[in-house]
Amino acid sequence: MIDLETIRHIALSLPETSEQAHAEKLSFKVGKKIFATYNEKENRVCVKLSEIDQDVFSSFDTSVIYPVPNKWGKQGWTLINLHKVPEETLVDALAMAYCEVAPEKLSVMVRSRYA
Repeated sequence: MIDLETIRHIALSLPETSEQAHAEKLSFKVGKKIFATYNEKENRVCVKLSEIDQDVFSSFDTSVIYPVPNKWGKQGWTLINLHKVPEETLVDALAMAYCEVAPEKLSVMVRSRYA
């Protein structure tokens, strides 16, 4: 199982990322845009993905990674079960979520690191 410190380490390793409270959860932002939230109570992360990335990650295993079951899911918000997700998959999902909202110069830098 992946813990908060692991999530924090991964997310904060991305350029210009900050951590803030958001609606009783922790959020990770680049600039003013949230790319991930952590829900300790449900032990899951929610990430903002493109429609294509959401489809790709959800095809891994829908009990592990799946769209939020409402209008937010149709906007790319995707839930990740931290009890079951491999750390490498979480790293990739957080990087892709970051790239979805980051300014282009930062997004290009991260995409090249994870290509």
